[in-house]
Amino acid sequence: MSPLNPKLRVACAALSTMLLASTASAQDEVIAAASDRRDYSPFVGKDYPDRILFGDAHVHTSFSPDAGMAGTRLLPGDAYRFAKGELVTSSTGIPVQLQRPLDWLAVTDHAENLGLPVAIVERNPDLVANEWGRLMAELFSLGTTDAARAAIDSYQKVLNALEDPLEGTDFGRSSWHRIIEAAEVHDAPGRFTTLIGFEWTPAPGGANLHRNVLFRDGKQHAEQIVPISAYDTEDPEKLWDWMQAYEQKTGGRLIAVAHNGNLSNGLMFDDTTRSGKELSAEYGRRRTRFEPIYEVTQTKGDGEAHSFLSPEDEFADFETWDKGSFGPVPKSPEMLPREYAREALKRGLAYEERLGVNPFKFGMIGSTDSHTGLSTVEESNFFGKIAALEPTADPIRFDEPVIGRLSKEEGKIRAWKANAGGLVAVWARENTREEIFDAMARKEVYATTGTRIRVRVFGGFGFRRDALYRPDLTRFGYENGVPMGGDLRPARDGEVPSFVVRAMRDPDGANLDRIQIVKGWLDRDGEVREQVFDAACAGGRSIIASTHRCDGPVGNTVDLAHARYTNAIGASMLEAYWKDPDFDPVERAFYYVRVLEIPTPRWTVYDAKFFGVKLRDGDPRIIQERAYTSPIWYSPR
Repeated sequence: MSPLNPKLRVACAALSTMLLASTASAQDEVIAAASDRRDYSPFVGKDYPDRILFGDAHVHTSFSPDAGMAGTRLLPGDAYRFAKGELVTSSTGIPVQLQRPLDWLAVTDHAENLGLPVAIVERNPDLVANEWGRLMAELFSLGTTDAARAAIDSYQKVLNALEDPLEGTDFGRSSWHRIIEAAEVHDAPGRFTTLIGFEWTPAPGGANLHRNVLFRDGKQHAEQIVPISAYDTEDPEKLWDWMQAYEQKTGGRLIAVAHNGNLSNGLMFDDTTRSGKELSAEYGRRRTRFEPIYEVTQTKGDGEAHSFLSPEDEFADFETWDKGSFGPVPKSPEMLPREYAREALKRGLAYEERLGVNPFKFGMIGSTDSHTGLSTVEESNFFGKIAALEPTADPIRFDEPVIGRLSKEEGKIRAWKANAGGLVAVWARENTREEIFDAMARKEVYATTGTRIRVRVFGGFGFRRDALYRPDLTRFGYENGVPMGGDLRPARDGEVPSFVVRAMRDPDGANLDRIQIVKGWLDRDGEVREQVFDAACAGGRSIIASTHRCDGPVGNTVDLAHARYTNAIGASMLEAYWKDPDFDPVERAFYYVRVLEIPTPRWTVYDAKFFGVKLRDGDPRIIQERAYTSPIWYSPR
């Protein structure tokens, strides 16, 4: 075929440009006209989250000193590859892979001497030029257990003293840049998202006040700073100052996610600030702005509720860690109200009545806090909290003290108490950093204990029972109510809030037992109260009107000897329409959904079967996985 004459080629190009311009103009006219009329396609202009994305917002790699110095070899890139579903080799040499990939992941290595273990292995010039850093490198080079223990003890000593022995060196910045680079390499918008983050790890007196700091932004913004650490401050308000300065400097966005209030010795949701002041409206505004969500469940225990605080809730005692903290201070009952999420949500209502601002108005997420680089949340695939606790027949897998290593026996929490951790479920429009971050900021997220239960809830004043039968419940819910994390408007005369809930089981997991509504409120006498209502029961059970509970347990199909169960009981899907039977329009309240699965084997049972070891009396054998949605709040004004 002969090439076109040059003049003809120019003419064709001009005609093509004219046609494209004409087509674009026509498209613009059509779109403009569409805004003035009803379209045949019901999804034109859809502007609500319709995708559920499961991820883990709390994973540590060898860049965290407490992970890398304890044997973790995986790098941030390995953590992302594993989360994407790839086969990796664990730090102890075991091949490991997820049953299904995650949708997103945040690597959140500790800011305190970030990258120290990697720098030791690489004999980083900035590290070995420092006297303490050179000592650490020399100890680890000996390759003995005693030398490694001496190095770890030396690190713990400077951390407890809050005296940074590497102050003035630059390897912390270079480590941060490597973490950012790994996130950039593995971020694939639309398919898999990486969130840049780090953990700020204060522990005053051994009490846990840790926060993970998550970025909405990418490399261009994140590289402008070096993470704040506990060496800089142990005061959350100073952390918020640092976050605000970052946002002003870069134009980016940050949120902080607190976790393990159950190990805070009453400090996580305290009645005073770290500087000893009473909580104020300004404090409340800043806390809810910078800490919109709370990690309510993870490897180191579940923090939704406690049986001491909620004696009427038969499901409150779940994976409870309440022996104490990482320090010498023992746990006492008066600490508990300031440690657990449900109680904090209730107390937040009282603060809002007094201050006009609720300082504890948070959504709920789960994560793992894995220190192996592996987000292994399935009970049958649990690789422990640290590398030393990866699967093995050695008793250390069960008996190693995770808390209270130097305490008396009654103060220890051993490895068999660890659970496989949790996940974050995010309702978003697409799988991107911006969408995931924004969902967390508006609290349209929920926690699971590792299962991938799918939960939707809408609250409002116009819902009727027939809303459950609508095929377009999502669109209808947003148009006529608010989703999890939202605020109901004040009630008009005679109005009572109602809620529609749909829950579907994990496609590869257990059937559902029940849907529950957890209500907390501030009564007319100024007392905070709570009640748990069963809203749907699987297996043909009915709800007893006097107790608001299912008329019996769902049953149990767990075969302990063979580490298996069946879905012969329960339901693959449950839905509920629930109207508050005791609503008082002048009382502040919140409502969140708790969905329970049928009983299944715990990781301890899978281990016993695989390794042929015998469980001892008291070792937990069965778990009832669950999901907790972020609340919906009601205020009379």
